[in-house]
Amino acid sequence: MTDSPFRPFDTLLDEGQALTLLRQAVAGAEDGELFLERKRSEALVLDDGRIKTASYDASEGFGLRAVKGEVAGYAHSTEISESALKRAVGTARLAVGDGGGTWADAPKGTNARLYTDADPMLDATFAGKIDVLKEIDAFTRGLDPRVVQVSATISAGLQEVEILRPEGMRFRDVRPMARINISVIVEQAGRRESGGTGGGGRFGLRALLDPAHWQTVAREALRLALVNLDAVPAPAGIMDIVLGPGWPGILLHEAIGHGLEGDFNRKKTSAFAGLMGQRIAAPGVTVLDDGTLPDRRGSISVDDEGTPSQRNVLIEDGVLVGYMQDRQNARLMGVQSTGNGRRESFAHIPMPRMTNTYMLGGNTDPAAILSDLKDGIWAVGFGGGQVDITNGKFVFSCTEAYRVRNGQVGAPIKGATLIGDGATALRNIRAIGNDMALDPGIGNCGKAGQWVPVGVGQPTLLIGGLTIGGSAT
Repeated sequence: MTDSPFRPFDTLLDEGQALTLLRQAVAGAEDGELFLERKRSEALVLDDGRIKTASYDASEGFGLRAVKGEVAGYAHSTEISESALKRAVGTARLAVGDGGGTWADAPKGTNARLYTDADPMLDATFAGKIDVLKEIDAFTRGLDPRVVQVSATISAGLQEVEILRPEGMRFRDVRPMARINISVIVEQAGRRESGGTGGGGRFGLRALLDPAHWQTVAREALRLALVNLDAVPAPAGIMDIVLGPGWPGILLHEAIGHGLEGDFNRKKTSAFAGLMGQRIAAPGVTVLDDGTLPDRRGSISVDDEGTPSQRNVLIEDGVLVGYMQDRQNARLMGVQSTGNGRRESFAHIPMPRMTNTYMLGGNTDPAAILSDLKDGIWAVGFGGGQVDITNGKFVFSCTEAYRVRNGQVGAPIKGATLIGDGATALRNIRAIGNDMALDPGIGNCGKAGQWVPVGVGQPTLLIGGLTIGGSAT
């Protein structure tokens, strides 16, 4: 967005000073920018009937970057001042060398507003948030006598960023974030199990603190804990898998999404490198990364280089048609940035990152997909996972899953892990449900030591031949 004044957070640094020093830093380079950030956040945690944590954090600073070829010079500081910026110029210029670079086209401006710029921390008083946490604890314990512990978290924050380009363009984005999470431990006959859920997005706390919302969250957390209380050990072997809609899209994010980021493909370290235009998935599989969805956790009006967020088709009807790009990797690959240049903070350099990554729905009734499963697993919820980008191999743990035989859903299972590789899983998708859903707003993505909020989603899917790691004999 370019229609707001340059406001570097009430510091002594004005636009003229900043622009002059930025142009010195990138003289002879191919790209670069000055990224300024101010961030405030709070988190209140209730655990076992007591307020365990009440934290508030505030930070601000700048990052100065000069880019030439595959090299980037980057300097950052928590002091936003002319003297600090002057010191940063020398570091950034280390990437420029003797110069001679051809300057890249600047990103186009946008007036898009995908979320409010109101501070979600102001939606309730500190005392009011404490009262809600206590109400959550009392309500959840009253749902079932087997509840022995309740944990609840209310968190909110506001990130303000300004990006100054050497051409004189200015971009500003104000990004709110709010979230509430509840977890429950239940006990029966000496056995303890847990369940948890929550979510949020780029909006205020007000809706999340409404009893109609958090009571629903509390009931779902309890339901998951009780499911786990009845769970039996997971089987082991190669089986067909039905993945539920929504949050199970985290498997898509990890096993496939990272492999479609531009840097891995430019360096040819991705399992999908060199496959543009080729079929990499079953017919009917269409995967997008879309940062323009209003209020979603992974959405951004502009990315952290100033490029407007976009709706990017990555796989269309099974064919690879696009990668996610930041400016540097896009330029080196001879394409345009897709608005996926993201960074954790001013102290980090941008790189290609996902926003909201999801698979479009198909035409099949989810109930019909489940009834067609002869012998396998219905995986509804996922916990942690990991993937090797070079070959796409993944391991994911299930937090809610059920044994299915002849289309009949049996007992919940515990300790199940899904093992496979992204490329094979894409080709082995045999049915796509008509129930595409996005996750409730709980995703975080790690890459190269940086964490950013993301969204995921998918419809019900039937995938053939994944390996199940379990302990049942």
